[in-house]
Amino acid sequence: MSNVITYSLFTDFDIDLFKAGKHFRLYEKLGAHLVEVDGVKGVYFAVWAPTAKSVSVVGDFNYWTQGEHLLQVRWDSSGIWEGFIPNLDKGAIYKYKIQSHIDGIITEKADPFSLYCEKPPYTASVVWDLDYNWKDEKWMQLRHEHNALDKPYSVYEVHLGSWKRGDDNKFLTYLELADDLVAYVKETGFTHVEFMPVMEYPYDPSWGYQLVGYFAPTSRFGKPQDFMVLVDKLHQAGIGVILDWVPSHFPDDAHGLGFFDGSHLYEHPDRRKGYHPDWKSLVFNYGRNEVRAFLISNAVFWLQNYHVDGLRVDAVASMLYLDYSRNEGEWEPNIYGGRENLETISFLKEFNEVIYANFSGVQTIAEESTSFPMVSRPTFTGGLGFGMKWMMGWMHDTLKYFQKETVYRKYHQNDLTFSMTYAFTENFMLPFSHDEVVYGKQSIVYKMPGDEWQKFANLRLLYGYMFTHPGTKLLFMGSEFGQTAEWNFENSLDWHLLKYDYHSGIKDVIKDLNQLYKSSPALYEKQFSGEGFEWINYSDHQNAVISYIRKGNKAEENLIIVCNLTQVIRENYRIGISQKGNLKEIFNSDSKLYGGSGVVNSGILKIESSPYDGRDFSVELILPPLSVTVYSFV
Repeated sequence: MSNVITYSLFTDFDIDLFKAGKHFRLYEKLGAHLVEVDGVKGVYFAVWAPTAKSVSVVGDFNYWTQGEHLLQVRWDSSGIWEGFIPNLDKGAIYKYKIQSHIDGIITEKADPFSLYCEKPPYTASVVWDLDYNWKDEKWMQLRHEHNALDKPYSVYEVHLGSWKRGDDNKFLTYLELADDLVAYVKETGFTHVEFMPVMEYPYDPSWGYQLVGYFAPTSRFGKPQDFMVLVDKLHQAGIGVILDWVPSHFPDDAHGLGFFDGSHLYEHPDRRKGYHPDWKSLVFNYGRNEVRAFLISNAVFWLQNYHVDGLRVDAVASMLYLDYSRNEGEWEPNIYGGRENLETISFLKEFNEVIYANFSGVQTIAEESTSFPMVSRPTFTGGLGFGMKWMMGWMHDTLKYFQKETVYRKYHQNDLTFSMTYAFTENFMLPFSHDEVVYGKQSIVYKMPGDEWQKFANLRLLYGYMFTHPGTKLLFMGSEFGQTAEWNFENSLDWHLLKYDYHSGIKDVIKDLNQLYKSSPALYEKQFSGEGFEWINYSDHQNAVISYIRKGNKAEENLIIVCNLTQVIRENYRIGISQKGNLKEIFNSDSKLYGGSGVVNSGILKIESSPYDGRDFSVELILPPLSVTVYSFV
């Protein structure tokens, strides 16, 4: 038997924290670590496997032979096996061979704390480090300003494998994306990029939402340090980075977390709580201390070691409810007879408390599709503690409205205005995400009714409404230039469409809306407060026109927004104004620059002392067809 030297990175305090579920930097202890012991370089391995009878490290250095490098179990009932293997180096490929006390079951597992994984379809872990010389000091010092809730927050959602492909449909590498993607996001004006899961995953059609390597950026696109370069260059360009994070479920692949040491170690042992029927995957045991510590450590890891600015937490609704996607008899009520998963609620609160206590200027964002209360309210007031929540109701109602032929819109205006009845109950992000452009739902532009001109006019109107509605913004890649096909994860976006005026016009609209958002305090300073919004008129159903005011800290910076939701030009259209002065049109989605018809309000628009809409003053406008127009006071 080759020599495995007794060695540990754990202190007694570490073990106490781990058992209590309060060790939130477990990645510094568990996993594979390049260390030097008594002058000899090698690798220290540590893995949690409490029902194991024996644990071997197998790999390319010992011909994958079980028993050649046996780890030693700690004496403190922590269930941690550890040991130092001398003369191993960075790049060694390995797994854990675990023999269980339960019926002699043997599993062969990738390291849950591996920093780097073999490129799929290979499944082993790779000994690695996190050495990197960051160059984003300026961003990190000021990111509390960039990421604040009263600052512009416009997110470009990206699937790295299909944003753009190289020759022969090959993936772009992290380093290639660090050039192409960074330049593109900077050009289009988004403040943040959100990456669909980058953690290692075995199955491409899962889009990354079935994870096996929680601490490793996928090797499909390069090494861990290459991903650091991508984040670094985004920061240097003034762009924040959000990662999709999936603590809701994980696959049952043989090398993954499922049935790890022959027992239900990470997943809940009760299948009513431990199996997700929608995704045919396993659900974490949120009531187990060590599992909570694993997940929160993972969140901390990406924020600490990859300088990430936020985590968008996937499928929160599926975590919160015991009966989610389950029929009667397939779930068990909580101790109070309710359907809420109390262990999950406790976990999410602790997760948010740890993140906000340890990192300045980051945000957590919940993808939560129900009316669960106070998702984005502090835990000390009874909330879950997230910074923001996706406004799924707004997204569904808005797309439902815009899909209607314009002749019928006057009968459904409530679909569009209803969002303002609850817009400030949470810190809402407005999402047009990847979920809306797959599985037969059509691309965003092809959801729009009418001929080609009307489809693109409706799309420009939709985006203008989105960017002037309270809340932060998220747009899935391709939607910013009117991608016509549904998203296909196996191919690049259809970049050739930018040769056509309508598509390049949509891209220019997004550029200008991002610029308008970033340069207009009225659109972001009070984006989560009812003080930042006021209806002028939401009841002109007959003309299908809505008008409203967006407000910042200074009244003179207020903006007036008017949406004409049909293709009929409205001349001499009067709206009420609450203050004296004049207006100037600063954005018009019908501009010829965007492919519109060019109906504009030119020059200075005089506010008259003529009461209207319950206000002392008013102004006459011309409303272009299918348009959003924005006016500032001058």
